[in-house]
Amino acid sequence: MKGETDAWTLFVIAGLAGVTVLARCFFFILDRPWSLPAWAHRALQYAPVAALSGVVLPEVVMSNGHLVGTWHDARLFGALAGAAVYFWRRSVLLTLILGMAVYLPLHLGFGW
Repeated sequence: MKGETDAWTLFVIAGLAGVTVLARCFFFILDRPWSLPAWAHRALQYAPVAALSGVVLPEVVMSNGHLVGTWHDARLFGALAGAAVYFWRRSVLLTLILGMAVYLPLHLGFGW
């Protein structure tokens, strides 16, 4: 690799910086208050659930890119226990505590 930076790389860096500044300052640039339409507000209510399920669900049901093929997986039991306590008490803290209380002994104790 050379010790110099070519013009294309500098152009891309400047362009990305410009897009970032514009996106972050967009609401300050406008001359009037701006609000989302009602359909966008409704859609954003589901965004946290969709993002969480998109991150957590594959981690629970997949191992090395394949679906878990056995019930001897501590993640399944921890997730089921956490979901059960969440639907029972609606507490995120209790969900985390019980889910980990089920997961850790199975994973560390039995090697699941």
